[in-house]
Amino acid sequence: MTTLAQAHDALLLDLDGTVYLGGQPIDHVAPALARAAVLGARSVFVTNNASRPPAEVAAALTSMGVAAEPDDVLTSPQAAAAMLADRHPAGAKVLVIGAPWLEESVRQVGLEPVRLAEENPVAVVQGHSPDTGWRNLAEGCIALRAGADWVACNNDTTLPTDRGMLPGNGSMVAALVAATGLHPRVAGKPERPLLDAAVRQVGSSRPLVVGDRLDTDIACAVGAGTPSLMVLTGVSTATDLLAAAPDHRPTFVAFDMRGLVEEDRAVRIPGPSAARSTREWSVTSDSSSLVLTAQEPAGTGTVSDAAALRALALLTAAAWGSGLTAVRPHDDVAAAALTRCGIPVRPTHSGQRLISESMD
Repeated sequence: MTTLAQAHDALLLDLDGTVYLGGQPIDHVAPALARAAVLGARSVFVTNNASRPPAEVAAALTSMGVAAEPDDVLTSPQAAAAMLADRHPAGAKVLVIGAPWLEESVRQVGLEPVRLAEENPVAVVQGHSPDTGWRNLAEGCIALRAGADWVACNNDTTLPTDRGMLPGNGSMVAALVAATGLHPRVAGKPERPLLDAAVRQVGSSRPLVVGDRLDTDIACAVGAGTPSLMVLTGVSTATDLLAAAPDHRPTFVAFDMRGLVEEDRAVRIPGPSAARSTREWSVTSDSSSLVLTAQEPAGTGTVSDAAALRALALLTAAAWGSGLTAVRPHDDVAAAALTRCGIPVRPTHSGQRLISESMD
């Protein structure tokens, strides 16, 4: 069997929640990407984060043991600046709301970054910065009300950190939407410009999108018609996967990045109309839930990671086909598989195990 790294020539990798979390590398990432490179898949780090330039991102990755050069990194400010340069002439003024790297990205495409609406900018570009405040948003509001074009680096409402989910650029964008009634063009995921730029940058013909968020990474891949791998190391969970809308559905799922280079650590999710039974698992349904059954339930109630992933893939296909997102195990082995996938199992009054219906 061919691994994902062998089947694809470029891995378009998200960063936050996929490669690292809260500035700390996620387990197994560095050796998996090193092995993927040997197998012929180039890593391209495609991030919505608008606060750091490629050289800084590459240096941070290298310090974590993940080999990266500046040319291996593509950020949403670069895609946003390219969108502005396509529409406005060289030398045009652009009001920047965001970090210094966003300002530099605007300058690199031949536009003039400014910070005040009184300089009559033709456009506003907005990216994440922890220093953005009311005065910055006020300048953007004035420029937008005067008719300026508007590009947002990304529309992520939250940003994963070691302290939990914090406000992302989308939350700041929402403030200007509320104040102006206008909506920006968006460069970053889930829109296509950033992904398309990454594919062009490395000349890929067989890319694979790898990410942890269904609503950004995976949605972007679906919109671009590109296969994707969802890793369960960040924001979206297995219960989110069961309830995923058609435009948020990944091709493959894995617990972590080892799924790129080990055959049994990533599983293709069958189509919604696929059979609900294998030699290992079966999925049936009642009026309100899906029921997972181990075909050979005898044993200690333990299950391997590979077997748990195959159960999740089967359940996901059944959920997508039926619309049911509540799940219960029929036996201890099935319960162990659900627990390994992070799907909570709780007792009911009848003694059966059940999880509550997942919320969209």
